[in-house]
Amino acid sequence: MLVMWQRDEQTVGTLSDRLSLDSGTLTPLLKRMETQGLIGRERDPDDERRVIVRLTQDGRALKSQALALPNSVPPAIEQTPADIDRLIGLLTELRTKLTRQIPEA
Repeated sequence: MLVMWQRDEQTVGTLSDRLSLDSGTLTPLLKRMETQGLIGRERDPDDERRVIVRLTQDGRALKSQALALPNSVPPAIEQTPADIDRLIGLLTELRTKLTRQIPEA
């Protein structure tokens, strides 16, 4: 949802690239979000191979609820913001190292 809130109306391919997820992983997530009424998906009329994903009104409204989450997470998991920043850094580093190990297709 964060990627969609940053820019509405994206193709599945663009979302896949931005999230570093293959379309086989992303499509079931998008289907669930569509079932929940958060997004809509439709074929690009100019290129039937592409699927465009758009936020619905409910999807846009969810953003205001999500804005409260960052402040509620540290106390809920009993970590300081600095601890969380370190963890994010470690996870990012791990992801980068793992990505380097995947051979190009």
